[in-house]
Amino acid sequence: MIKPHGSETLNPLYVADDAKRAQLENEAKDLPSVVVCSAAAANAVMLAGGYFNPLKGYMNLKDSLSVAEHMKTTDGLFWPVPVVNVLQDVSAIKDAKRIALRDPNVEGNPVLAIQDVEAIEEISDDQMKLMTEKIYRTTDMEHPGVKAFNSVGRFLVSGPIQVLNFSYFATDFPDTFRTAVQIREEMQKLGWEKVVAFQTRNPMHRAHEELCRMAKEAVNADGILIHMLLGKLKKGDIPADVRDACIRKMVEVYFPPNTVLVTGYGFDMLYAGPREAVLHAVFRQNCGCTHLIVGRDHAGVGSYYGAFDAQTIFKDEVPEGALKIKIFEADHTAYSKKLGKVIMMRDAPDHTKEDWVFLSGTKVREMLSRGENLPPEFSRPEVAAILMKHYQAQASK
Repeated sequence: MIKPHGSETLNPLYVADDAKRAQLENEAKDLPSVVVCSAAAANAVMLAGGYFNPLKGYMNLKDSLSVAEHMKTTDGLFWPVPVVNVLQDVSAIKDAKRIALRDPNVEGNPVLAIQDVEAIEEISDDQMKLMTEKIYRTTDMEHPGVKAFNSVGRFLVSGPIQVLNFSYFATDFPDTFRTAVQIREEMQKLGWEKVVAFQTRNPMHRAHEELCRMAKEAVNADGILIHMLLGKLKKGDIPADVRDACIRKMVEVYFPPNTVLVTGYGFDMLYAGPREAVLHAVFRQNCGCTHLIVGRDHAGVGSYYGAFDAQTIFKDEVPEGALKIKIFEADHTAYSKKLGKVIMMRDAPDHTKEDWVFLSGTKVREMLSRGENLPPEFSRPEVAAILMKHYQAQASK
């Protein structure tokens, strides 16, 4: 395993000591409090789990602008996306030096973390536009990430945090949610040194499955970390519990024992394409992985990014040595009728369109909603059955 980003050891911000945590929970009752947005709550969970190592809390305006524009904080730490707590209204915490952050995603809005307030700054229209353009490469409010980023407020509350729980992720996904600390521990128990990570917000079809195998073989890895996003997605994306069931079934049936770890992390999808791919690399390094698979339109949405922009950013914009993790560049992967197996399309220049099995997301949804089986070249039958049940339930609503 490789060292974490920016420090020798991982420094998660979850307060693991029971007595200390109880003391802070008691203190929180008397502190000014505010319900944060879902993105800020997810940032707290990622800080708690060590994924955002070596950050100590939420960034101030100078650091946020520097990260957006130059991919580094004002003190020189390489970082691809601002990690912020942005609010619509700060009247309840004005002049407070220490505040309780309440969870927007759990009933009753329990306290998620305690923050020391270093500054409360208002973001100007120009500053918001600059950050949006740099992070998302567009200011189009039809882009789900742009809309989310620009809809949560303009007051930026910065300062270190102490996190008291992992929101709904630990309770809703007890078998899947893991911190970076826990993933390192599990890989250590398995004796894995070289590990390839696969990021997903979707169920895994045959192409994804084979891509993991190809990458493992190509880098001679000891194992594969399948790491799924468990947080908020855009409308129409597959719910996390359905994805989880699909991926677990695929691994159970089609991979040898102890070669794959199926895990998840508590973060809301940004759909930021290249910048989010770099963020994915940071927190996979913090998990201890040596390689990250970056494929076609990684972390993208619609047609906002070029097919391989998420690969070129690592060559063109990430300074050499900024990250220890290596990128496994994957081409579009599909089933070749000619060869009778899933391959990367770049490895078959003699193929025509008719030689491949392609299904669009829309086509897949339509077929499953009608109860039609997907071609076995596209999806494992066990996975398709789980998806069919989900889509038919949705269609009947």
